[in-house]
Amino acid sequence: MKSVEEQLALIKRGAEEVLVEAELIEKLKRGQPLRIKAGFDPTAPDLHLGHTVLINKLRQFQELGHQVVFLIGDFTGMIGDPSGKSATRPPLTREQVLDNAETYKAQVFKILDPAKTEVAFNSTWMDQLKPSDFIRLSSQYTVARMLERDDFSKRYGSNQPIAIHEFLYPLVQGYDSVALRADIELGGTDQKFNLLMGRELQRAYGQEPQVILTMPLLEGLDGVKKMSKSLGNYVGIQEAPGVMYNKLVSIPDSLMWRYFELLSFRSMAEIEQFKRDVEQGANPRDIKIKLAEEIVARFHGADAAASAHRSAGNRMKEGELPEDLPEVEVTSSEDLPIASLLNKAGLVKNAAGARDLLNAGSVRIDGEVVDRTFIYMLGSTHVCQAGKKAFARVTLKAE
Repeated sequence: MKSVEEQLALIKRGAEEVLVEAELIEKLKRGQPLRIKAGFDPTAPDLHLGHTVLINKLRQFQELGHQVVFLIGDFTGMIGDPSGKSATRPPLTREQVLDNAETYKAQVFKILDPAKTEVAFNSTWMDQLKPSDFIRLSSQYTVARMLERDDFSKRYGSNQPIAIHEFLYPLVQGYDSVALRADIELGGTDQKFNLLMGRELQRAYGQEPQVILTMPLLEGLDGVKKMSKSLGNYVGIQEAPGVMYNKLVSIPDSLMWRYFELLSFRSMAEIEQFKRDVEQGANPRDIKIKLAEEIVARFHGADAAASAHRSAGNRMKEGELPEDLPEVEVTSSEDLPIASLLNKAGLVKNAAGARDLLNAGSVRIDGEVVDRTFIYMLGSTHVCQAGKKAFARVTLKAE
């Protein structure tokens, strides 16, 4: 293992806050692998680069020799995290949560080492709790303390409803740390209240409290608002290589170093050299290309990264996507061949028209030309282009 000082420097890279740093140092001094927990509610099937800020930090802990627990909140996902919400979030069904959880596992192992990752589901212990156990858990915190949380206090002050189950969310997240005996828990800055709950509950259950490491919320491509699929300012980790490349080389120069620190696995010394290069006249776009190639290679491989600039160039040459890009949902009981999908989405007059366009190389999915062998997977969403003028963002949903 690296020295405590070396470990601390890597752990604190990009972090917003460490609570409590002195406790972290004491844990590291023991020289034993620590249990590092980060929880993700599978509320949507696709992850974007904003989600990977925490996953990247988990990988750094793995490289330091610690045990990573990737916690899938299949139980909490059915409650709905109230953090930062101005209204009660509709809960998901167990089926929705489990479907999304399966896609999460496939995606995160593009970053984490599967052999060094413990995947846990919090339904494993939460489904075992008796009503009396829940009452004991609920007795550990007061309503007054819950209302100290910013989003709850704002809603209470403006007479917006707060459902009782929303108070349970931080308690369940905190109990996860008890069940997993976590030494450190990671979370975004918006999760601080919930993370602190874990410390308090561990004390109540006779455990040493976890150290909290909060990570900043990654700004989206606009450089202002948090990366979000709903805002359209995101880079999805399953997007086509050319699309990812194009988005990353187009970020504002002011955002470039933030992305390097939180998304790149290059050393800070190397990143500092890039900064000096730019100060001495290097083109910032050339530096952003290095970041784009690194990210594309991580999720699509080195060959895709090497050729991503060509597909991105083609897409830019043909112009931007329409601002009023239609949203289309297609239902099916199974994955669909691309010709059938285009026909059902109304992007071609018939299946024969789709085949003609495919044979001519005039069908693109997320900016990449595809042929007749392309299969549109259930649950996926892509930008489809059939010919020069037919565009839509198409979601294939299960019947």
